[in-house]
Amino acid sequence: MKQNSVTMDGPCWVELGTSDPAAAKAFYRELFGWRAETDPRPEAGGYTQMFLGDAPAAGLTPLFTPDQPTAWTVSFAVPDTDVVVALVKDAGGRVLMEPAEVFDLGRFAVAADPSGAVFSLWQARAFQGAGVLNEPGALGWVELLTRDPVTSAAFYPEVFGWSVSRSDQYTQWGVHGGDFGGMLVMDDRFPPEVPPHWLPYFSVADVDNTVTRASGLGADVLMPATAVPEGPRIAVLRDPQGAAFGVYLAGTEG
Repeated sequence: MKQNSVTMDGPCWVELGTSDPAAAKAFYRELFGWRAETDPRPEAGGYTQMFLGDAPAAGLTPLFTPDQPTAWTVSFAVPDTDVVVALVKDAGGRVLMEPAEVFDLGRFAVAADPSGAVFSLWQARAFQGAGVLNEPGALGWVELLTRDPVTSAAFYPEVFGWSVSRSDQYTQWGVHGGDFGGMLVMDDRFPPEVPPHWLPYFSVADVDNTVTRASGLGADVLMPATAVPEGPRIAVLRDPQGAAFGVYLAGTEG
């Protein structure tokens, strides 16, 4: 789906929690051309917005607890965080952080689905989320990696009202008539210690070139550039601090 504005109950923001914010800012600046602006207020905890041109593209934070992994977290837009938190609990998910206000920007919460995949909820006020989507250097697709596809396929439509489109190869999530993400079943290619998770994919003009440049910047290649049958060219990378993310060829969403 071509997303030019935030989709209600679809992905609206993506945020990196990292062990080395300075190194992460440098890596993504070189890879995607992002510009970093860190909130100077002490109560903001070092929160940084990463801009693509003048548009907010992603967030970046230091790790707040010793057991917090370096990872990307996908946020979904919701009209009422408190209502959706109750739906998460009723559907068998867990709430890791109860709803809280973020200055005048919005109200958020952190949750996990029944298999343990973590995601955030964002009720926008002054801040709507990503100002650019599906353009080179911006978020465009999100993918749930899970070992329990049956439960997941029931959980997310129950909580968010998403549609589910299945084929022999892949399951896709949709809202308001367009698909924005998918679900991949974790098989024996994934080590047991890798938990279920949401993986963001960023749009790029050249997947192969992006993989080469990312490798030169210290990233690991988890999946080399691959042409998906009847789909886009994609790759999966892990940044130097350990956060996994995907890239895909711009213009091939959905």
